[in-house]
Amino acid sequence: MISKTHRFHGYGSLKRVYRTGQVVRGPLCAVKFIVNEKRQTYRAAVVVSKKVHKSAVVRNRIRRRIFEIIRHYAPKINDSYDIVVTVFHESAATIPHEELDTMIRTQLSQAKII
Repeated sequence: MISKTHRFHGYGSLKRVYRTGQVVRGPLCAVKFIVNEKRQTYRAAVVVSKKVHKSAVVRNRIRRRIFEIIRHYAPKINDSYDIVVTVFHESAATIPHEELDTMIRTQLSQAKII
């Protein structure tokens, strides 16, 4: 899990990213991001709706897996970004870690975050 300083607090922050952020879509998820000049470091959120999977256990597993990948690439994040990863396919819980890592890394590099 990423530290508390790198997590979102409150709905207003997410709303700003959804309204004015740029998007990079992939087969399982979308990365929405915006540069935040008011902060020194990045912030990240992972959104997994109930439409993806009924069980909260599975949704939290997806969330933890993606947070771990983001934490792994944290030293390479070159600016103070607000990043929201929206998962829209349930196979994000079952695919191998290497595939999910490659997918997220590709999307982050396409967005020029890393």
